[in-house]
Amino acid sequence: MTHLSLLKPTGHLTLGNHLGALRPMREQAVDDVCFYGVADLHALTVAHDPARLRILVREMTTLLLAVGLEPATLFVQSHVPAHSELAYLLECTAHTGELNRMIQFKEKGRSNPATRASLYTYPVLMAADILLYRAARVPVGDDQRQHVELTRDLALRFNREYGEVFTVPEIVTPAAGARVMDLQYPTTKMGKSHENGAGIVYLLDPPDVVRRKVARAVTDSDTGPDAVRRDRATKPGVTNLVDILEACGGSAEGITSYGALKAAVTDAVVDELAPVQRRYAELAADPGRVDSVFAAGAARCREVTAPVLEAARIAIGLG
Repeated sequence: MTHLSLLKPTGHLTLGNHLGALRPMREQAVDDVCFYGVADLHALTVAHDPARLRILVREMTTLLLAVGLEPATLFVQSHVPAHSELAYLLECTAHTGELNRMIQFKEKGRSNPATRASLYTYPVLMAADILLYRAARVPVGDDQRQHVELTRDLALRFNREYGEVFTVPEIVTPAAGARVMDLQYPTTKMGKSHENGAGIVYLLDPPDVVRRKVARAVTDSDTGPDAVRRDRATKPGVTNLVDILEACGGSAEGITSYGALKAAVTDAVVDELAPVQRRYAELAADPGRVDSVFAAGAARCREVTAPVLEAARIAIGLG
């Protein structure tokens, strides 16, 4: 089975990315055909600093290797021109009415006259990302379901109007990964693009920084013998710490104080990140190794996507 997953380089990768996405991706890559990419084209949909973007792409490519994703085909999206080429053909298939209904555009850009046109059309680029690899099933969370539904609609319309070119993907609910919340705002997902990083553990945070962030994690005023327990509604901070501890291989059994809980979480997180950080340091000292892996991955992607793009070009009248 073919799997595709793209990560947008809008910030530094976090513990939440690692436990919720990267570890499951690593496990999946052992048995299935997987294409994992850095979605640098998607990062252009909002104001950005080109120099910072290059730094983040370099850091992300190195980290994807450091966490062990090399059994998959690894690539940078912009190094595979078929993504942007097919996106334009699909833009010629999409309707403004359906793009106007995209929730993220409605929430983030519709009322701002300075919104980039690419933010409006990026769901079409996402559709191109998916359709190029003929993925039959697309695991998707609720926040992206609408975009994959658009992908299905565009594939069906293109096939109906121009001929059978695209595999119409089935939407599936992904296996639940670890759910990691912000340590300062435990009702909010730990996200890599948050402006305030006080509650975010980044994959490259040294142990003393991890210790400081966990020590300052929000809990509550409960001091009873069963204070350390899961209750997402009334104890979101404590629940988050317990979830992180267990996701990193530890256990909250027998822990009765928040101080002991935070100490256990710190040790577990530091142990989880240590091999990733060691491997990252090795790869950062040998950037040619990273470049060669991603160059080979991009070449493989160009080979895989070329027949799909050519079929779409011919069907729409360009060949």
